[in-house]
Amino acid sequence: MKGRGGRGDRSPLGTWFWDIDRVLLLLTLFLIAIGLLAVAAASPASARRYSGEAHQIAPLYYFWRQLMWVGVSLPVLVATSMLPVALARRLALTGAAIFVALLALTPLIGVEVNGARRWIGVGFAQFQPSEFLKPMFIVSVAWLLSLKAKDEELPTVLITGGATGLVAMLLMLQPDFGQTIIFCLVWMALLMIAGTPTKVMAGLAAMVPVGLVAAYFFYGTARNRIDAFLFPDVEGVGAGDHFQTDAAHRTLTSGGWTGTGPGSGNAKFGLPEAHTDYIFSVIGEEFGLLACSVIALVFLAIVVRVFVKLLDEQDEFRLLAAAGLATQFGAQALVSMAVNTGLAPSKGMTMPFISYGGSSMVALSVGMGLLLAFTRRNPFLTRSPYVVRWSGR
Repeated sequence: MKGRGGRGDRSPLGTWFWDIDRVLLLLTLFLIAIGLLAVAAASPASARRYSGEAHQIAPLYYFWRQLMWVGVSLPVLVATSMLPVALARRLALTGAAIFVALLALTPLIGVEVNGARRWIGVGFAQFQPSEFLKPMFIVSVAWLLSLKAKDEELPTVLITGGATGLVAMLLMLQPDFGQTIIFCLVWMALLMIAGTPTKVMAGLAAMVPVGLVAAYFFYGTARNRIDAFLFPDVEGVGAGDHFQTDAAHRTLTSGGWTGTGPGSGNAKFGLPEAHTDYIFSVIGEEFGLLACSVIALVFLAIVVRVFVKLLDEQDEFRLLAAAGLATQFGAQALVSMAVNTGLAPSKGMTMPFISYGGSSMVALSVGMGLLLAFTRRNPFLTRSPYVVRWSGR
């Protein structure tokens, strides 16, 4: 008789454990653990910056809150990864509709932080609709594109392009230029993976510089970011953004290859958002550039592993959904690292599973849970008679 903890364990949790991509899960847990260490290192700097005479913040305030969010997020990740494919798709479609509506309401009823309205709610209950929309929107676009295999006449490029354009417009109203780029980038990547004709892709690629030029002349947020990046030495041009990127680069490189040691960094106290947007720089200072290289390789390993697993995937929807989620995950990490190293203009982009943030952590857990669900071998629930009625497969 096989033990309950071995392959003979056919309970939902036991089957999940043997069907899940355990390497992908382990890499994700590694990032979360690194994130807790990084937030602990950055927390004193942010606590000092945001403390005032009327409200003193404890040095490890952000660490303890992040630990709480990790405790909330891990069950969400596991539960989402156990969903059958069809049920995950339905929930993503419903969630996408709900969060698009909330995204439209954000500029009207949202909370203003640093000149932008990206949050809804009060106090502890605040959340960022765009963070939760990302994984659900990607799954929805993947589903729409997968319908092309059933109906060649379906204008999937126009439908998904219109939906992406709507989301981009709503994001730019907040304003949130960084998230707009991520949504558009993932849409174009999904079109390419779906086998969109070369002429169409070439036309869309040609529209990218046109869109950037239009954003520069007609969208003040983009113009300020680009000016600060291209003309850093011109007085009065994006001074705030220039200061941020300079401070991030100085902090990133001040620890050398091995770092100053946990809690020993001083340059981090000059960072405006040490625990969120510029946490990669804090890691560089206290843990060294070698640690930053390891983190970059872990992000790369996650994306590469997903795409390698998809090489023999026959289900069009699962292929597109998993590829889109992996692309979004990798693109967000890449943009965050590029901003910290001064290779891209400053923008509010958190590093997945490492930066502080409740909305970000929970939403990323939903996204990774969906990714694990779509890359599972023979998902348990699709083998039970009860769930066959749900799956429709």
